[in-house]
This record gives sequence, structure tokens and C-alpha cells, in this order.
Amino acid sequence: MKLSTCIHRFFDQYLTHIKGLSPHTVKAYRDTFKLLLPFAAQYHGIKFESLRLEHFSSDLILGFLNQLEKKRNNQSATRNNRLAAIKSFAKMIRFIYPQQHELADTILNIPQKRSLKPLVGFLYNDEILKVFGSVDIRSKEGFRDYTLLHLLYDSGARASEIADLNLDYFNPEQKTMAILGKGNRFRLVKLEPRTVQLLQVYIKRYRIVPKPSYQHRLFINQRGEGLTRHGIYRICKKHLSMVLPAKRLKIISPVHSFRHSRAMDLLCRGQAITDIKNHLGHDNVQSTTLYLQLDLNHRRRIQKQLVEYMKSELTIEHKIDELLEGENIQDMMAWLDSL
Repeated sequence: MKLSTCIHRFFDQYLTHIKGLSPHTVKAYRDTFKLLLPFAAQYHGIKFESLRLEHFSSDLILGFLNQLEKKRNNQSATRNNRLAAIKSFAKMIRFIYPQQHELADTILNIPQKRSLKPLVGFLYNDEILKVFGSVDIRSKEGFRDYTLLHLLYDSGARASEIADLNLDYFNPEQKTMAILGKGNRFRLVKLEPRTVQLLQVYIKRYRIVPKPSYQHRLFINQRGEGLTRHGIYRICKKHLSMVLPAKRLKIISPVHSFRHSRAMDLLCRGQAITDIKNHLGHDNVQSTTLYLQLDLNHRRRIQKQLVEYMKSELTIEHKIDELLEGENIQDMMAWLDSL
């Protein structure tokens, strides 16, 4: 059986229609096979078109994984991610071609490599307040970033989830945001009053006019297109760099630090671990129990200030009031110029 036939079926049918994986996961698996297939052809000394499923052996896979580490300098975590994509392919082989179950089983039995677990880099509440304070909200782009950072923290969402938000996911009356997470599963997140008000002002006054194909997107970039996860990463890194020392930045993820911080905040408030799991969109509770191992003493001492800030009404923020007044003046001047 030709290997190319199996791969086409893997991407066209199995991943999308049978498993229903997200486009992000499909692209990650695609990248793995773009690296694997040329290696397989070279490994067996044949052309790609001549590769057959029987060539897809455990020795080939192990050779590929070793090459990732030696020649591409990939870490164990990346190696394991590539292996997960290959094992998913093996599961399809076992499911659709049961006569090839022995070949599939040998691949599925390849163990993952142990790797160091990264530190859970979260921001303390006083640091989060400093990040919010670093944003210049006197422009449409600044107000968008200010709103985005508040939502990123409040929702605990991933960068890709924030980038995929649509306008109709936000319900200001119910103070909720629907978030499309991993596995194309929606979750409904309750938002703090301040975040709700910021979103309302942003949508009404500061959202850049989007191009027709991006009218449904919540966050728009300067080109009138939907803000990407890479754009969100750059925004977070920009403002974190303004308030945190370089050594601190090395041990946290610019985007995921907000997610971890929200989990810690909910834990300090006494939320049940299952509620935190649902808020973050974790697949299983084991991912959430990681936060139970962290020291919360310092967090509790300074938590009250941030809780009061997030629950406060937007009108107490003098900078925003001044910004709104400044916009009215600019509108008036533009109108006078048009006379």
C-alpha cells in the first residue's frame, strides 16, 4: 500500500472528519510529516513516490526523532510532540487498516522521552497592575491593547482562543464570553465588571474598521484584519518588558503568564479545582492540579487590591474619562474642518 494514499486519508478524512481536530492541530501534524517524509525517502534510498506503508517502521521513526535532536537541536518536548503526531497516524492505520495492526502497534509502543518540566511562570497581582498601567490608552491601538490584556487575564484564555473570538461571543447583559477552545469545544466564561465595560467601550468607540472578511472578529489589527496569536504575543511581550526585569521575563511566557495568574487567583479565592479546570478549558483535571503545588502565601497578601480593581466600575478610571473627552474634541475639530 502506498504511503501517500494513507497520508492523504489521514489529513483529509481522519483528522478533520473522524476526530474533528482543530486547524491548529492539523497544521502542527502537517509540519511533522513535512519533515518526516523527506527523511523517510532518504533513509530508504528511494523516491518519495515509492514509499510504502511497510517502510514506516519503528526504526525509521526512531531515526527521525534522533535526527530532530542532533541536527535540528530540538528539545525533548518538541521531539515528543512530533512523536504524538506520528502515533496519531498509527492509530488511524490500526482503525482503518486493521490488517496492519502489528505495524501500527510497534509505532504506538515507542515511548516518549523524559523532559524537564518547565516552571509555571505566573505574574503576581502587583505586577499585573503595573502591566495594565504601562499601556498608553490615548489611541485606538492602545485602548485595544488595554482591553485585550484585561480580557486575557480575566478569561484565562490562550492566545489562539483570544485571536479567534467573534463579536457575537460576547454577551454584555450576561457578562459572559464564549470561548472556542481545544477540540472545537466552547466554554462560557463569566467576566468581571471592569472587563465587560472595557469591551463595550472598545467595540463602540475604538475598534478599527475591519476589512469585509474580518467584520465578525473582535480584535482587529492596524491593517483591518483579525489580530493573530503572534500579534497577541508581541503585545504581551511589549508591555511586560516595560515593567519586568529581563531575568523575570526569561522564566515566564508573555501570554501564558496571564493564564497561570488567573488560575492562581481563582485558587486563592477558594474556587473548586473543577471550576478552575472549566474556566481554563483543560481537557482533564490533572492539568489543573499543577497549581495546587505552588506557594500561595505571597499571592494572598496582595490579592485584595487586584480583586477590587477588576470589580470596580470603569468610570473611576480618570485616564479613560480624559481619553473620551479628548476624542470628542477631536471629533468636533474634524467637523469644523469639514465646514
